[in-house]
Amino acid sequence: MRTVERIREMTPPPMTEKDLEMARVAQRCIMEALDHSCAAQITLTTDDGEHPPIALPPASLKFIGQLLGAMSEGRQITLVPADREFTTVEAANFLNVSRPFVIKEIEAGRLQHRMVGTHRRIAFEDLVAYARQMREKQAAALDKLAANAHELGLDY
Repeated sequence: MRTVERIREMTPPPMTEKDLEMARVAQRCIMEALDHSCAAQITLTTDDGEHPPIALPPASLKFIGQLLGAMSEGRQITLVPADREFTTVEAANFLNVSRPFVIKEIEAGRLQHRMVGTHRRIAFEDLVAYARQMREKQAAALDKLAANAHELGLDY
């Protein structure tokens, strides 16, 4: 039987203003603890009382702090395993482009891939690198457009 790896998609409930503030405070506390000590434990407190401390590596505490920071800003978060490979359809959805565009970029050699039988697979790290390059090219094009407008006296 063939197993299919899927990205777990969860839509979190909307965060209230109180939830956003709690995330901001928790993030500040975690990052401050990491800055001033070798914090490796956290203590969870519930309405019923305290539980025993939970030992965590400092790197995981830093990650939790960054996650809380993103949550407090209301940003959406997606966790993807680093070794995950995407199909052309998934890559197109990730890049917010069409599947034929992804295939064109692959065939032009601008997007790395590997073949699995007759199917193309794109490594997550290659997809992220390609997306970064796309953003850099877009920014450069906008800068050039602004420079051209300035030369023509079309400044706002």
